[in-house]
Amino acid sequence: MEIRSGVELPAHREDIVLHTSDGLDLVGELAVPLSAPPAATLVCLHPLPTGGGFMDSHVIRKAAARLPALADLAVLRFNFRGVTSPRGRSQGAFGEGISERHDLEAAMAFVSERELPGPWLLGWSFGTEVALAHGLAYSLVGAILLSPPLKRVSANQIAAWSGSGKRVVAIIPEFDDYLRPDEARERFAVLPETEIVPIAGGKHLWVGEEQTRKVLTEIVRAANPSALPLPTEWVE
Repeated sequence: MEIRSGVELPAHREDIVLHTSDGLDLVGELAVPLSAPPAATLVCLHPLPTGGGFMDSHVIRKAAARLPALADLAVLRFNFRGVTSPRGRSQGAFGEGISERHDLEAAMAFVSERELPGPWLLGWSFGTEVALAHGLAYSLVGAILLSPPLKRVSANQIAAWSGSGKRVVAIIPEFDDYLRPDEARERFAVLPETEIVPIAGGKHLWVGEEQTRKVLTEIVRAANPSALPLPTEWVE
């Protein structure tokens, strides 16, 4: 079977609810490998809610559908406050990336409670800003940033990651709408440890199977490189 857009590979999938310290319930899903303990964990932070971002935004959905089976990764995804998806609606209202710090706190508490190994924040667009602004406080391997716009984070917030021992991998589309590779190198200069990964032909939304495979490959290269190359076919 060719692995393409709608394919969901075998994994143990569990509907979950995260409880925030300011009293909200957030809906989500945890997907873990069937045949082995996870090598690492992706905590997925989705794109801008007011722009249609949710836990099923396609790269995050495909990461959950494929990477537990292909790369032995646990994938935790959830709707930020006020966001609705087929899984349901998270309580609350959009917080401009500020009150979402409570959502990240709840996700990281869940990771700790379940003893999920090697957590990485996997942010996409708005989710990268939540990761950079609020993620430094947690025990992480690092943060993987897909199409970071860097609109809601300051140079000081980025620089604060320097010397933390946490990896920052910024995956930058060649034709991004907000931040292209040359500008990304300038903006991340305050954090010299940043691993800038330019993706030829890439665009902000990573539309199409070719772009999806490129970005999933770079995610796995960071979180569990021994699983590369990712197969393009699945044998039952």
